[in-house]
Amino acid sequence: MPPAEAEKVSSLPFAHKPALMLAVQQAPDGTWDGGMLAVPSSRAEHFEGVGTIPAVRRLIEYGWHKDTPPLMHARRILFRLLAEDEDPAFLFELGGRHAGDEDVVRRGRALLREAAAAALAQAGYEGDPRLRGAARRILTRMADYLRSPLAQKPFIRQGNQHMLAAEAAPPSFYTVMMLAYMPLFRAEHHREMDALYTHLTQPLPRQEAVQLVGRTPMPVPHLVLGDPLPHRNAADSDVPFAFYWLELMARLGYLKRNENWSKLFERFLEDRDREGVWHPHKGMASPKSANAFVWPAYPLETLGSGDERWADMTFRLGLIARLVGRPIETV
Repeated sequence: MPPAEAEKVSSLPFAHKPALMLAVQQAPDGTWDGGMLAVPSSRAEHFEGVGTIPAVRRLIEYGWHKDTPPLMHARRILFRLLAEDEDPAFLFELGGRHAGDEDVVRRGRALLREAAAAALAQAGYEGDPRLRGAARRILTRMADYLRSPLAQKPFIRQGNQHMLAAEAAPPSFYTVMMLAYMPLFRAEHHREMDALYTHLTQPLPRQEAVQLVGRTPMPVPHLVLGDPLPHRNAADSDVPFAFYWLELMARLGYLKRNENWSKLFERFLEDRDREGVWHPHKGMASPKSANAFVWPAYPLETLGSGDERWADMTFRLGLIARLVGRPIETV
């Protein structure tokens, strides 16, 4: 779009009612609901219970710039979370009754550090030395793990249960998101990116995603232990997540390298009608997802009974196509 035409529509994101509703719920301290990672329940009507990081990411998805007041107000706490410390005062909802446990504090701070880095990268702070420093430390820990023998056999037996060893440090969804929005940083660490691709394309383990933290087994749904889209059935079971994952892989430059992901993308393209609008492969119900990582990106439209039901998915499909270098033809 020519600059003159783009200027005419630059204010449209600020006229979207859900975006305004989310923005005005920000607290004076720059957070949302005093938390960091929570997403609203399926029954929430006005983003009740949303955490700061999903709220920031959703406003960015709505088209809000990082210099708009809510995002500028939130960045102070996000940059504070990047600090390499174990201060339990910055655990937010991850503290709870385990706030005195050193291992839990260390894990919680590391998780929030990666989530904050992902949000700041998506906001466009790749050149900030604070983010680059945090990203380098996160990447180094991940790369050291992927090169270690533990990466080949990360599960141990604890009692009658198999779980990830406490020392295991596979990449999290937040690490993948962070790297997806830091192209210059990726170019400086191509060996680590090749190791990450190998990890992301390996089969998912059959064991449940549980890790030993101190003496406590804890669920770790944020860790990526292999390919979450190994076949068509996996994609059909959660279409919004499939679109979001394919977008991340396109940003990372992995989509073209992987034959299976490329075929899934082509199959989704085939589900468009003659006007280029995407529709579900079966049925006419709007696709839904319970995946917390998808919430900031879907649905951005207020879903109704008309054609606006397909706007989100059609847009995301076009975005992926553009990221892999395909021309976009407007209809």
